[in-house]
Order: sequence, then structure tokens, then C-alpha cells
Amino acid sequence: MGKLFGTDGIRGVVNAGLDADLAYKVGLAAATVLAKGKKAGEKPLVTIGKDTRISGDLLKGSLIAGLCTAGADVLDLGTLPTPGVAWVTVDEGADAGIVISASHNPFEHNGIKIFNGRGFKLSDELEEKIEDIVLFGHNDVPRKTGADIGKVSYVAPKASEDYIDHLESTIDSTLGGLRILVDCANGAASATAARLFDRFSKLRTDVINADPDGVNINEKCGSTHIDGLAAMVKDGGYDMGIAFDGDADRCLAVDELGNLIDGDQIMAACGLDLKNKGKLPGDTVVATVMSNLGLHLYTKEHGMKLECTDVGDRNVLERMLEKGYAIGGEQSGHMIFLEYATTGDGQLTALQMLALLKESGKKASELFGPCPRYPQVLINIPVADNDVKKSVMASPLLAQAMQQEEAGLNGEGRVLVRPSGTEALMRVMVEAKTQELAQQVAERLADLIRGL
Repeated sequence: MGKLFGTDGIRGVVNAGLDADLAYKVGLAAATVLAKGKKAGEKPLVTIGKDTRISGDLLKGSLIAGLCTAGADVLDLGTLPTPGVAWVTVDEGADAGIVISASHNPFEHNGIKIFNGRGFKLSDELEEKIEDIVLFGHNDVPRKTGADIGKVSYVAPKASEDYIDHLESTIDSTLGGLRILVDCANGAASATAARLFDRFSKLRTDVINADPDGVNINEKCGSTHIDGLAAMVKDGGYDMGIAFDGDADRCLAVDELGNLIDGDQIMAACGLDLKNKGKLPGDTVVATVMSNLGLHLYTKEHGMKLECTDVGDRNVLERMLEKGYAIGGEQSGHMIFLEYATTGDGQLTALQMLALLKESGKKASELFGPCPRYPQVLINIPVADNDVKKSVMASPLLAQAMQQEEAGLNGEGRVLVRPSGTEALMRVMVEAKTQELAQQVAERLADLIRGL
């Protein structure tokens, strides 16, 4: 993790760590780094999109100013899900794409993440080059003049329609007979989800939380607050509920009984379907260390292999590209279907789930429920900064305590302590045979971390 870039770009509270000045410098630096691969006189082309946060326009204006000052042309995509920006970047032949979003975080937070021209998140090497310019060399970047200054094109309606066309093309089913409830989290999916699901005329769709006002993104809605959706699905007799996060790169769901369908269960069902169709290379699904023990058991019982990476969909993607795997994701709902996307895509995931549900003829609880979920407790401990995170992770006392706690679980549970890559938090995760035991172990470790 660099000085600016975390596991999912640059994050912070706007005007309290992430401000217009930093955004301008990032735009300036990104254009400078991208220009190094261009022919003399040829301008880099950068797409830029955002979610619905009130601070999005502030940061977008500054990023565009920096990009154009350094000589890059910009395609302004308006409000568009993160995976939509990645897809349009490739479709338009752009050199990079920038997303302004803080994903599932509250509205006062925002972020900047950058994709390369192939739609993948930037390499560590390129992020480091951008960081070096932002922190130490932005005053040395030549400011373009005359015709060399970049210009902005506004292609929002066409870009979003092209992206929706692509999503629609990923399934053959009409989804006829299904009735679903979709929660857009008052985020980026508010601009696309209704139009996407309306493409399937025989699918009955109701949409909620699709009225963003700049400050209600993720507020008691979406994939991080799923209880309301679950109750509405159960009471309303829907076949499934779909919940996106603020930038719609993740998707969680609920079955007809109101039970949560998490990323592990999505991977289990979709992975098995791909295996049965001979479309699962290596019979392998890629997950992270946060995935539940239940997924480990399910994949083994159904003749699949499970490879786990460090937390972050970027790490999942790298493993998939390295070994040619087709599906991977996170328990939190970041799902990568590499045949159709270069990053996690919530709306794509929803379509794959619905197509499988329709094809199977089963209820959602029957299709996704068989993957068991061990009781899991996650405790977040606020810390001051990255230095504290490093100190905690280097503590011999913590290492000894973790070893003792895991030994006490007798192979029927596990312990994970890690620093958040996007927030000033340490995370303690414990799985055990019972919720009570998991809670006890997690609280003991959390108390230890607070005292370090």
C-alpha cells in the first residue's frame, strides 16, 4: 500500500484529507505518466465517471483541470457505475479511466481510482509513479499551452447505453416469470439499473433507493444495510432481492425467504454451474482469506478447488489473470466474471444470478442456500494512521494471542487480523462453530489491539 493509494485507490473525507488541490495534482500526474507512452504530439485520452456523492463534481472538476493542463483529452461519462467506466474505457480505446467514488462508505467520504486502457486497475508501479509526481514533482510538470491543452467531450448518455447493451448481451435468458426487488443504494446504479432490467420485458422489476440527493448514498440502504430489502422481499412475495453498493461494483442478494445471499454463496452456485457446463478452468474458484469456511467445505464437496488471495478484488483478479481462471470474488459481493468484465460488476453479477435462477427452476433459497455459512464475527477497531496499523501487525503479543486463539478452536474455526486498505481501521475476523464462541474470541483480540 502506497502513501496515497490504498487497496482500492485514494480515499478520504472530502476537504479533510482529500480535496480539490490533491485531485488536481492527481489529474496532472496521471496525464503526465500516461503521456510517456504516446507519440510526440499525441494526446492521452482519459474517461472519467462518478457516483452520486455531493463532492463528486468538486473532485471531477479538479481532476479534469489537472488532466487538461497536462495535455490529456477527457471523456466525461457523468454518473456511471465503476465497472461501467472500466468497460467504456476499453470500448472507447482510451488510455485510462478514472472513477470518483468511495464505494460503500458514507457520503462525506470519496475516492479516486484509476483503470488502465485494458480496464484493469493500475499496477503498483504506475501508482507509485503518480504518487511521486503528486508528492514531490507536480511543480515540475510542464503546463501545456495553446492547442496542446486537453479538451473535454461529454458522452454520458451514449456511454451508459453502450454499457447497458453490453450487460444485456451477457445472458440469453428472458428472465420471464421472475419478480425481483432492486436496491440501488441511492448510488451509481440509480442511473442504470432500472434501464437495464427494463430490457427484459418479461421480468417484473421494482426498484427502490434510486433517488440520490448527494448525501443519501448508502444511507440505511444498499448492500451494507440489507435488512430493509430482506423484509420487503419476504413480505412482497418476490423471487429475489438485489442490493448494490454506492458505485455498483458489488452485489449482494436475498432469497425469497429474506435470507442473505453473500458473495461466497454466489461464487459457490455460479462456480458449480460453470463446472457442470465445462466452463470452469482448473475447476477452480478464486476467493480471499475473508471467505467463510462454508465455501471451503462446499467447493471441496462438489469437486472444485478454492484458491484464496489477500483481501481486495484486485488481488483476486491478479490470480485469475495469472492462472486463467474464470470466476472469483469476495464475500462482500465483489464478483469477477472474467469472460465479461475486467473488474467487479454488481449488475453483471445480478444478471448471472438471475439467469441461473431461471434456468435451474429452483427457488433462490434452494439454489444459493446449500453453501453453509459458519458463524462469523467482524470487529473494526479505529486507529490513528498507517503507522499504527504497521505497529499492530508487527506486535509479538498479537501474533502469540492469535496463535493461541486459533489453536483453541481445534480446527473448527479460524482467526484473521488485518489492516483495512481503505479506512483507518484494524479488522478482526473470527469464525467458529457457534456465534457466542466467535464473539468471545473476537472481543479478546480486539481488546488486545486497543491496548497496544
